[in-house]
Amino acid sequence: MIDGVGVYDIVAVATIVFFVGVFGFLTRKNLISLLISIELMLNAVVVNFVAFNKYLYPGRLDGYIFSLFVIAVAAAEVALAIALIIALYRLDNSIEADDMDSLQG
Repeated sequence: MIDGVGVYDIVAVATIVFFVGVFGFLTRKNLISLLISIELMLNAVVVNFVAFNKYLYPGRLDGYIFSLFVIAVAAAEVALAIALIIALYRLDNSIEADDMDSLQG
């Protein structure tokens, strides 16, 4: 336990954040909102990596290193996704996911 915060509390918060991201991904139509939802899910995973590392292996850095990899992948994913969203906006003048079907044909 770290200053009154247990591992169950941290995992509960990470689970709530993850499922908020899942709910946002399944219900939103805006591509930026979808991207933010994916980032919420990745951040929940990072919180779990750090929490489990702190409580299970306090002397090792494995969870922190995995967290850095996840953050690096998320940053690259955001850069690529924003570039694609800007390109799609220039083609269709919309960033709604439903409007992307018109680009097929």
